[in-house]
Amino acid sequence: MGYKVAVVGATGNVGREMLNILAERQFPVDEIAALASRRSLGTEVSFGDTTLKTRNLEQFDFSGWDIALFAIGSDATKDYAPRAAKAGCVVIDNSSLYRYDPDVPLIVPEVNPQAIHGYANKNIIANPNCSTAQMVVALKPLHDRATIRRVVVSTYQSVSGSGKDAIDELWDQTKGMYVPGQEVAPSVYPKQIAFNVIPHIDVFLDDGSTKEEWKMVAETKKIVDPAIKVTATCVRVPVFVGHSEAINIEFEEFLDEDEARDILREAPGIMVVDKREDGGYVTPVECVGDFATFISRIRQDSTIENGLNLWCVSDNLRKGAALNAVQIAELLGREVLKKG
Repeated sequence: MGYKVAVVGATGNVGREMLNILAERQFPVDEIAALASRRSLGTEVSFGDTTLKTRNLEQFDFSGWDIALFAIGSDATKDYAPRAAKAGCVVIDNSSLYRYDPDVPLIVPEVNPQAIHGYANKNIIANPNCSTAQMVVALKPLHDRATIRRVVVSTYQSVSGSGKDAIDELWDQTKGMYVPGQEVAPSVYPKQIAFNVIPHIDVFLDDGSTKEEWKMVAETKKIVDPAIKVTATCVRVPVFVGHSEAINIEFEEFLDEDEARDILREAPGIMVVDKREDGGYVTPVECVGDFATFISRIRQDSTIENGLNLWCVSDNLRKGAALNAVQIAELLGREVLKKG
């Protein structure tokens, strides 16, 4: 016996990826619904070898459905997630709406699976920010061994994190560089993204940080340990898919780089590729379509007493969004619903 699963926002980048991953991982589905707004009604999307026509989210009755994977913005989620939850359908939400709600668990299955039982408070589970998800997968096994005191992270985030229009903007601006008179002005971003980097993701806050940077701080504390100090600088780069992060970690105890490498090799969801030679590391292009979070460039930081540096890369549409949501659904099925 399987589950009745609805994918909300099925025509978007993350929604389509959710459908792909549900099929790839053979999630036990008895029935699946691809839901979208009225303007996308009837659009065809793929679920394995099956083609689904999208159904109208506004008119959909969630009664009798087990799990709904939400991949729509916070405003729409605010309307439809409580409706689904009230109908008895467990919502796994990819927006930021519920991440900081103390009554809603924020889950990365490799890191805090025990939090899954908190879903019953509101029948809602939150999926973390893409940049946070891959980082905490790397931090947790190291924290368990040596206790992390402080993290300094710089991110290099792909345009797919901003949606389809951002992907198109990078593509069009890149082409326009080579065709006189075909230049494309910035629309999605405040400055040109092609052949450029932009140290600005989401809105600016009063303290000078951006909301993306604040998310990494708040979510790491909620998922891993509230005692960890985090400072982040988040940068948009001209890469289509795949987020990269340079992470500097200060521990309470000394942790040798070789032991850290061994710990990470054994940790769930991580692939270590760390050779000290040309090309002995992973870049965003190589991680696209993969489930793993890749760790490279593991080395001591001699400028502090108990420091370590590492390079972390992951497919943001997968581990940063769709994959993590499906993994939460799998965890929910194993630990709570137990139908599949």
